Amino acid sequence: MSSSKSLVVLTGNPNSGKTSLFNALTGSQQKVGNYAGVTVDKISANMNLSSIQVDCLDVPGIYSLDPISLDEMMATEVLKGISTEKEKPSLLVCVLDANNLERHLYLYSQLLETGIPMIVALTMVDLLPKGKKSIDIKKLSSILDTQVICVNPTLRDGITDLKNAIEAQLNKPSLPATNISPKPEGVSMVTHRYRWAAATKNEVLIDKQKSQIKINSDKIDRIFTHQFWGLLLFTLTMFIIFHSLYSLSAPIMDFMDYGFQEIKNLLSKYLVKYPLVKSLVVNGIIPGVGTTLMFLPQISILFFFITLLESTGYLARAAFLMDKLLGWCGLNGRSFIPLMSSYACAVPGIMAARVIPDPKARLATVLVAPLMSCSARLPVYVLLIGTFIEPLFGSFWAGFSLFAIHILGLLVAIPVIYSLNKGVLKTPSLPFIMELPPYQWPKWKDIFHSVFRRSKHFVKDAGSTILVLSIIIWALAYLPIKQPPENQILPQEITSSLKDSYLGKFGKIIEPIFEPLGFDWRISTAILASFPAREVIITSLSIMFQPEKERDELNLKEVLKQTKNEKNEPVIDGWSAIGLMVFFSLCCQCSATLATIKTETGSWKWPVFVFTYMSILAYVGAYIVQVIKHIVQ
Repeated sequence: MSSSKSLVVLTGNPNSGKTSLFNALTGSQQKVGNYAGVTVDKISANMNLSSIQVDCLDVPGIYSLDPISLDEMMATEVLKGISTEKEKPSLLVCVLDANNLERHLYLYSQLLETGIPMIVALTMVDLLPKGKKSIDIKKLSSILDTQVICVNPTLRDGITDLKNAIEAQLNKPSLPATNISPKPEGVSMVTHRYRWAAATKNEVLIDKQKSQIKINSDKIDRIFTHQFWGLLLFTLTMFIIFHSLYSLSAPIMDFMDYGFQEIKNLLSKYLVKYPLVKSLVVNGIIPGVGTTLMFLPQISILFFFITLLESTGYLARAAFLMDKLLGWCGLNGRSFIPLMSSYACAVPGIMAARVIPDPKARLATVLVAPLMSCSARLPVYVLLIGTFIEPLFGSFWAGFSLFAIHILGLLVAIPVIYSLNKGVLKTPSLPFIMELPPYQWPKWKDIFHSVFRRSKHFVKDAGSTILVLSIIIWALAYLPIKQPPENQILPQEITSSLKDSYLGKFGKIIEPIFEPLGFDWRISTAILASFPAREVIITSLSIMFQPEKERDELNLKEVLKQTKNEKNEPVIDGWSAIGLMVFFSLCCQCSATLATIKTETGSWKWPVFVFTYMSILAYVGAYIVQVIKHIVQ
């Protein structure tokens, strides 16, 4: 064995349990979902064995070594030892799903020809109908000429045995038989592989009684994938999710708001002798960072529901449904999962488009993925809905508004992608073939790990960005400071005018651009400040709409409602709040998303195109809201 670290690669069909197994072997917490295309990149981590440490690599799921998409090509290069980033694998762990053994054995028959030592990890054995079906492990191991280990990554069953088998193979490598059986004349190799796989499954599968599980699954799918009832259930599911985002998190947000107000009041008393520090902390950092963190409950709940849909197998049904519904405009069913993932964050959603085999269809999906309302847009939606819609119409319509603004991006994406496909990309009509995974009970441990990891990522990345920008925005909003009177040696308060500050003067310059949308200079400035990262809009509004001294106990919602302009009119009313939500729904205010588009497309012209067309859409959408306002009034 080489003195350098050995490379162990986990491979198998999509949705075979590879990533769950990778997490169990390495202690990682990578995303797990019950649908194809969860892993779209190579994921590596150290795996500690009893005597050695090795590199473990999880590659995207593939059906064969004949790739048709970017993610499959990436995985195949690693398995064939031609990847430029990694050395040739020392060992392959082929993950086979016990419930789909025949199809998964086809890939195994191809992996035999790579000349790399291999062992088999058999997953999903616990999903075989108890007392009705079982697999003869010894016979399967004998036919495959390699060691077969039954594993359940969620319960960590068989993980120690698998690690021991990996270590034994690395210390003393052995190759399984290099061919499956002599190929009859006149039969294609593909047909021969499938015949061998079917014969192997029939020989090792012990079917004691005909299972009714597939029949029940088919009955459920007749409803879930029905063009009418399936769409109705999908719409109802989305409505329940977004309504829950609003109703479930409200008490937690109120408690957090109260807590930040108390912290603000306490620090105001202790920092009274240090007016500059007091202003920075009380008027800059706490309103900026604190107000943004208040929306963490909603973001965590959104992550929870999306992960739940992924893990149960429903998301694959939704993709099948959307393919039949939206195929006319060029949205292939494979596009739906990247778009759905973009509701959490556009960056992994765009990367997930690698599973789409046609390059034009993949590019079209990438170009509209930012239209999906990601979790970073959620705080501004909740703030404006809670301030201007719920007090007038109640919680039901508040939840409906949140649902509607999230659906808006998908509705706008349909004509956009239709225009792209017909006018620019000329994407051909593509057949949609997708394996529907079996329904599964949620793996709660994996779900909560995923929610915790995503929420931690939001706090770490967004929090650090917001902290820095909070300080910058505070400085621009409170400078220059008026000089205190000569006889006042230690000023007790910082005297500054927001309107006369650097930020205020800049806002006045750009105000005419956004005035047709119903936005004054404060909102206009907050919009521009949020272009690097849209989460900053809450920070900007919190700092720029600071309450007057006599109203410093009011929270941001109350301040937004009570702030007047020079004409003694509300700075934000219900119409301008709707316009601001529409603007944020359609605008691409995320540098990370644009950078990812550049990486995935290999050119800056596409992120520039996305930023331009979405900015135009956002402006026109907000302007239409104002037109409707004038017609109604």
